[in-house]
Amino acid sequence: MELEAVWRYAGIDWLAMALTLAAIYLLGNQSRAGFTTMMGGNTCWIVVGFLSGSMAMMLANLVFLTMNARGWLKWSATP
Repeated sequence: MELEAVWRYAGIDWLAMALTLAAIYLLGNQSRAGFTTMMGGNTCWIVVGFLSGSMAMMLANLVFLTMNARGWLKWSATP
């Protein structure tokens, strides 16, 4: 693998991966911050989808972002 391929998306894909993994860890530990972390990851994946020309990646992560926002809002409504 060439170094150019590793940095094809200016590191945004690497950031997206790190945020996604961190979010899964946080949610597994029942931390509400996992939702906001995942929304950051979703936003990064949307940018990667745009840069790569993948409409499916952009659409899927827009849906995931909405679901995570819903999770964050419902968590705050819990007594």
